Amino acid sequence: MAIVTRRVDYQDQGVALRGRVYFDDSLGPRPAVLVSHAWGGRNSFSNGQAEKLAKLGYVGFALDMYGAGVSGETVQECSALMTPLMEDRTMLARRIKLAVATVQALPEVDAARIAAIGFCFGGLCVLDLARSGAEVRGVVSFHGLLKGNGLPAKKITAKALVLHGDADPLAPFEDVIAFRDEFNVAGNDWQLHAYGKTLHAFSTPGANMPAMGIVHNARAEARSMKSMQDFLAEVLA
Repeated sequence: MAIVTRRVDYQDQGVALRGRVYFDDSLGPRPAVLVSHAWGGRNSFSNGQAEKLAKLGYVGFALDMYGAGVSGETVQECSALMTPLMEDRTMLARRIKLAVATVQALPEVDAARIAAIGFCFGGLCVLDLARSGAEVRGVVSFHGLLKGNGLPAKKITAKALVLHGDADPLAPFEDVIAFRDEFNVAGNDWQLHAYGKTLHAFSTPGANMPAMGIVHNARAEARSMKSMQDFLAEVLA
């Protein structure tokens, strides 16, 4: 067994995008799991999550929502990168659906067995993927933003797992209720795991901005990763 990786270039209406795929080169075509990055862009964290998925036997693909080589470090930079997509959820959905199509075309992938996970902003992205009616098996949102996209409702076929910090100020209780109502109306098979006394970015080691409600929580991280693995084993069987 050897995990190999390569760069994958693709485009959205002239915007160059650059993902990274990870897979065990001893296996034939297998299910793929996309990793949607947080507001800072594709980085070592999202790449690392894709590599961990490859070690579990999937094809892991760290997608790109911003553009090749584009990333942010400061709060201001990250916010500036995320805002255009938050304001144009049609573009957001198109871009993540393009990432799915790109992954389905990879020779290592069983194109009928696709799932996606996302962190923070990426959690919202994978929920919007489900909202779009995309034919993926399932999506997992880690401390994702939950607000609906305001677009015409479609039947949601992807199963959804939302892993949520109960004290997350970026996804308050009213957003949780709205998510529940939205996904029930859409006929979705969904789960929500809420971790008590847990803030935003609980699965991100090193996250420590208490004033913004952003704090890593190792126990919630471990629990959420186990829940993700169980969910993927179910939907990608």
